[in-house]
Amino acid sequence: MTFHPLSSSNKYISDRKLMPSYPVKNLKTGEQKELHMSMAEYTQWREENEDWDKDWMKGVGGGGVECVGEWKTRLANKNPGWKHVLDKAAKMAPHNKSQLY
Repeated sequence: MTFHPLSSSNKYISDRKLMPSYPVKNLKTGEQKELHMSMAEYTQWREENEDWDKDWMKGVGGGGVECVGEWKTRLANKNPGWKHVLDKAAKMAPHNKSQLY
């Protein structure tokens, strides 16, 4: 069972009920925790707990070496045919060449 601190009845909610999770960090102490509540309840919680903020380092997608660099360059490197397409587009619109990759 998961305690749901802001529910109107303040009862336990079964783990089977899906609630969004919010990793948060205390800006003063560095304490970290994960909240499970609705977006409306999270917004209310944030207003009442100004020392806490979303922990932006938790739950961030990617992170591997494959995610390093400009997305257009990574796409051209991963798919060599894509670079050929971009080169043809650069010839058709030379003033936009720097924006292609």
